[in-house]
Amino acid sequence: MLNSTNNTEIMDSDEEYKEFYETSRFICGMILYPAICIPGLIGNVLTLIVLNMKNMKTSTNAFLAALAISDSIKLINDLIYFVVLVLFRTNPKSGNIAYVNIYPFAHFIFNISTCVSSWLTVSVATERFILVCYPIKAKSLCTRIRAIVISCVIYVVMISVSFPFALRYEKTKTIVDNVTVLDLRVTDLWSNEEFDRYYTWSLNFLRSNIVLIILIILNACIIFSLRKVRANKKNTQRNRITLMMIVVIMVFVICILPDAIMSVHGMGYHEANYLEKGIREFSDTLLTINAAVNFLIYCVFSRTFRQKFVVLFPFCQFKTTGETRNGSYKTVGTKEPEAKDAQSV
Repeated sequence: MLNSTNNTEIMDSDEEYKEFYETSRFICGMILYPAICIPGLIGNVLTLIVLNMKNMKTSTNAFLAALAISDSIKLINDLIYFVVLVLFRTNPKSGNIAYVNIYPFAHFIFNISTCVSSWLTVSVATERFILVCYPIKAKSLCTRIRAIVISCVIYVVMISVSFPFALRYEKTKTIVDNVTVLDLRVTDLWSNEEFDRYYTWSLNFLRSNIVLIILIILNACIIFSLRKVRANKKNTQRNRITLMMIVVIMVFVICILPDAIMSVHGMGYHEANYLEKGIREFSDTLLTINAAVNFLIYCVFSRTFRQKFVVLFPFCQFKTTGETRNGSYKTVGTKEPEAKDAQSV
């Protein structure tokens, strides 16, 4: 009787947060997701086009192109979630069918894209650390072929280690008042508490914890090294690109931190309570912002990126200090000897 009473109290307490969850889902899924994902996808496509233009095929740009692909996958995944929510509001039955069939795959893709983006960001930070702190060794270490190989390895490894998430849920059917109701439940594999605990901790340590530690340390080292470098014409452009990478890394750290905290405890997925799922809506929105914002960062900090973009779209003009009227300034990221730090956009 005591257990039954406790369970009832827990259910009543959970119901108190149902409105919070539904409001969070409406704000994030119905309003913010399309407003962020559509411009973000356009920005990532433009980024890929620019980074694959002539004289832009450098090692850092290879990492950034791979990152743009991963971010695009995340944004497409979130747009599908938006479509499912629209179905829920217009045709609840169709929305439920779509949710039950799509969510297990969407959950898998979400984890893949997050893992890949995390380690590609680490790769970019590591390369920038080498370029700033060990410029002589950078010529042999930071090559485009090596960057492409590392990016491919990251994709393969992260897909492999994330594969158990593809087996997390299975569909169930129940009959209620002669109506078949579809739902999801955790599979037997994930019902094993030891597997759930150890795998979740291991993957989140790989996906978030260790990534955050590495990025914070590398960022601190890069910033410290920049402070020691005397500003002059020779290194001003390189420092601008390094600053751009620092901003990319800092935005990533800020956006992934709430997700990292929640993921350590496995909070906020389909089987979670309304409070956790409501908070998860906002933490996932931060990840969506991170996946959509890099194009803007490149435009703000990289004159080369802006110049190449204007070549594609002449009607888009960027007026920034230090650029000549005809745009004939020295570019950063063109295919010059790698010792000259031609490694980025």
